[in-house]
Amino acid sequence: MGIQFMSLASGSSGNCYYVSNRKGALLIDAGIATRTIRKHLANNHLELSHIHAILVTHDHADHIKGLPGLGEGLHIPIYATPGTHRGIALNYCTRQKPLDNSAHTLTPGQPLELAGFHIEAFQLPHDSIDCVGYCLESEGRRLVFMTDLGHVPDEALPYISAADYLVLEANYDEEMLQSGPYPAYLKARIAGSNGHLSNHQAADLLEQHFPPRLRRLWLCHLSRENNRPDRAEECITSIVRHHTCPDGSPIIVEALQRMAPSPLYDLV
Repeated sequence: MGIQFMSLASGSSGNCYYVSNRKGALLIDAGIATRTIRKHLANNHLELSHIHAILVTHDHADHIKGLPGLGEGLHIPIYATPGTHRGIALNYCTRQKPLDNSAHTLTPGQPLELAGFHIEAFQLPHDSIDCVGYCLESEGRRLVFMTDLGHVPDEALPYISAADYLVLEANYDEEMLQSGPYPAYLKARIAGSNGHLSNHQAADLLEQHFPPRLRRLWLCHLSRENNRPDRAEECITSIVRHHTCPDGSPIIVEALQRMAPSPLYDLV
C-alpha cells in the first residue's frame, strides 16, 4: 500500500482531508464535526482512533471548527504554525474551548516526521493570521495540498514541481463571481492577492509550472455561489490534457465535492 487519500469535505462550509500509509494516518484541517468525520471514516472501514495528528492550514472557521472535539476531546495532537495557533485561540468557534493540551507547533521549511510521512509546510498568501500548504512524502510519492491562497508565491513552486498528486484550490469562476450576488467588497476580497485562487489562476499555474511527475489532480475549495465543478474541471483540463503521467497514461482531474466525501483513493 502506498498513500491513501480521501476528501471528507471541501468548501466554505468545511474542509477536512484524510491521508494514510502503512504506518499511520493524518487529517489535513478539521472544519467539520467530529461525528461527521467519524461517520465518513467508518463508511470506509477506517477508525478515528488511528489518526496520529491533524495538520492545520490556517485559522478560518471552515478549517478549524472541529478541532476542539478532536484535540481536547480525543487527545489528537494538532500541528500548526505559531501564528495559526494564535488565530485558533481567537476564533469564535474555538476560543471557548482552548487547545492548550493538544497544540504542537511547526515551522514552514523545517521538515517534520509524523505517521510515517515526511512533511514540509510552506507559506501561502491568504487573509488569515497565517496560512500554509503541505507536502507529504511517503515511499517515494509526494502529495501536495494548496488550499486558500490569493496568488502562488515563488516558495511554493518547488513543492508543486515535485508533486505526484496535487490538491489545488480552484475557488471561483471569474465571470460567475463578478456577475453574482456578492457585495463589491466581498468580490474584491475573494479576487484579491490574499484571497482565493480562481479556475484560470490555477490553470495558469499549471501551464507555467506543470509538475512532470503528476499523476492525479484534485480541485478543492470550490465556491457554491461562484463556481461549478464542470467549469473548474473544463478550465483545468484544457491545460492538463497536453500532458500525461510518467507511464504515458492520462492525468485525471477531479473537482472535490463540497459537502460529501470522495472515494478512498489508493495512490501507488
